[in-house]
Amino acid sequence: MKGVSVARWRTGALASAAWIACAASPALAQQLQDPAGPPPPPLGAAGLPSSDTADKVDFAADNLDYDDKADIVTATGDVRMLRAGSRLRADKVVWNRNTGQVTATGHIATINSAGDTLYGDSAVLTDDFKNGVVQNMLYVLADGGRLAAERGERKDKIQILEHAAYSPCRVTDDDGCPKRPSWQITALRIVRDGNRHRIFYKDARFSLFGLPILWLPAFSHPDGSQQGGGGSGLLLPNFQYSKTVGAELELPYYRRFGPNRDITITPHIYTAVAPALEVDYRALEGHGAYEAKGMITYGSRLPAVTTTQSLNTDKGVRGYVDLHGTYQLGTYWTLTGQIRAESDKTFMYRYAINNDDRLRSTLEADRIDDNSLLTIAGWFTQTVRADEKQSQQPIALPAIDYRRRIQDPWAGGVFQVELNSLALTRTEGQDTQRVFAGIEWDLRKITPLGQEVTFTALGRVDGYHTDQVDQTSTVVYRGLPGWQARGVAAIAADMRWPFIGTLWGGTQQIVPRIQLVGTPHTKNLSIPDEDSRAVDLEDTNLFSINRFSGYDRWEDSSRVTYGFEYNYQRPKLDVQTVLGQSYRLDTEPSILPEGTGLTGRFSDYVGRISVKYGPWFEVTERFRLDKTTFRLHRNEIDAAIGTKRTYLLVGYLLLDRNIDPSLEDLMDRQELRLGGRVQLARYWSVYGSTVIDLTTKSQDPTSTGDGFSPVRERLGLQYENECITLGISWRRDYNPIGDARRGNTFSFRLALKNIGR
Repeated sequence: MKGVSVARWRTGALASAAWIACAASPALAQQLQDPAGPPPPPLGAAGLPSSDTADKVDFAADNLDYDDKADIVTATGDVRMLRAGSRLRADKVVWNRNTGQVTATGHIATINSAGDTLYGDSAVLTDDFKNGVVQNMLYVLADGGRLAAERGERKDKIQILEHAAYSPCRVTDDDGCPKRPSWQITALRIVRDGNRHRIFYKDARFSLFGLPILWLPAFSHPDGSQQGGGGSGLLLPNFQYSKTVGAELELPYYRRFGPNRDITITPHIYTAVAPALEVDYRALEGHGAYEAKGMITYGSRLPAVTTTQSLNTDKGVRGYVDLHGTYQLGTYWTLTGQIRAESDKTFMYRYAINNDDRLRSTLEADRIDDNSLLTIAGWFTQTVRADEKQSQQPIALPAIDYRRRIQDPWAGGVFQVELNSLALTRTEGQDTQRVFAGIEWDLRKITPLGQEVTFTALGRVDGYHTDQVDQTSTVVYRGLPGWQARGVAAIAADMRWPFIGTLWGGTQQIVPRIQLVGTPHTKNLSIPDEDSRAVDLEDTNLFSINRFSGYDRWEDSSRVTYGFEYNYQRPKLDVQTVLGQSYRLDTEPSILPEGTGLTGRFSDYVGRISVKYGPWFEVTERFRLDKTTFRLHRNEIDAAIGTKRTYLLVGYLLLDRNIDPSLEDLMDRQELRLGGRVQLARYWSVYGSTVIDLTTKSQDPTSTGDGFSPVRERLGLQYENECITLGISWRRDYNPIGDARRGNTFSFRLALKNIGR
């Protein structure tokens, strides 16, 4: 049996609690609220017949009359019918069994197997309730959308509605009283195509909060079922204005090729620069997924400098590409990749795509099983920083790392074997190749007193080759040219001793910790440093055997590290703290730079404090205190206060280490980040954020700030309910680079359920 009937809706004036939407004639109106009559009861409800075959039609009614000569069944008084999962309720039903025609009158309500509900005053249907004509119809879709019409007809999966309206918004308030939907479309004719999963309009009028805002002779949008290619079509335009590109209009077109593939093509029209075209293609396949997006235009390409230059030099094609994907190749292998590139250093800044200062392209194959990991990768970085040369950026090919875990059959520990190889090439700079083989043994024991003791022993043999070392400006990063070899070894013992008790209705845990590390003097400065430059003592690496961030540098001092953890938990409250320090046992000079907190025999103090109270308050502070003066050399605070609707986010970073300015990877800085949202009413909210550079000349001699320099600010007002998002925002950028000039950007956003964004 095919189709469900489409119907006709109520006409005339409505009460003030209802809304009136004009389409084609001001004398006609459509009401989207549920009618007074009850809907069909759910399956399994008392008194409802059950149909076990598609051809069987079951009745339940107060009165039933059968004309055996005409083969006509007449049911009256709360009539209920069921066939193949479709249900009908009416005051009266006349069923002609010869023709299969069902005529229903009075408080008609049907529900099909998809969950769509149809109401009407009278209907002529086929006896499977799928095809027919309904007068004064209301059609409530399973996803919440509503169609209303004076008359509706359904043939197979095509529904035709005359003098109709559509809205996916709520039509009643919290008290159940009728209310005007936030937006609606009225039309002379509406066609819902169940095959294409789209809704088509003729002579369409858009109304927003009761006000007509747009007329279109024809229009279509997805029906909300998320099936087939119904999502294809024009999306809502986006408007914004910025100083760098002028007024901007985005006209996105979305095309869905199936449940697993789609594309969005967005022309950008500007008043200050040439138009641009943006494409975003996505695909989900049986073994993985990928996305390819990019943008292209024509215009001036300027150097990434802050000085004023002509905007008409070096014109050409500008744009960017971003391709990324992941594939599962069998049980153990995974292939991931990403290509990110732009035509010049200021393109993405100027067109407000993102603020990344480096674009990394990677290709990586991983094999993972229960006891081993093999990674074969390559990567390349395009720098967008104004003061960096592209020729100095390394190309890594290949980068291979293999690790295998082996159970210790003698003492019960675990061995981990690691093999690693890396080749870095620069077009104009130092080239480095590295290979090493290492083994580590770990044994974890719990003593009868509850102490957790971990024993570690490791050894590694490294081989390096490098040339063109004079191309690296920082001497301590160079190493010696040619081949170099190095051996690394260490033994360590680490003990944690938890003490647990009750306090103030909660549970507290005090955990003293001590670690002993022994390692011989290691050849470091003859080895090039490519991956261990950003070193700093903090709570995350305090108890690491090697506190350098990579493989190229090894902390070769024997030492003792000590500290404690304190945790307290009670309902809604969670407090966690860590504090520690280390002491070098030998007097050999350290290769660690001054200011990292590790150069003296006693290190600085490092710690972390986290406090969380319910879902409303959470703050974490990480710090490093001078071992002598207790001055803060590092202070990092992240706080979140409030609810999901009204909240404040605070971030603060202080790096005041006074490190040699020639070590560009360890420059000092100070920054404040603020963000938040305030729910003004149920649907209205205001939000904002700012980033402020607090770095002074004494902290960073190369800084152009004065100790309070805004970097970026944003402020917006938004209205959002179940079917519409409407907002306006302002953003100001203060960092001019090339043609990405500082200035204001104003954006307007409108998103309608089932239609746009």
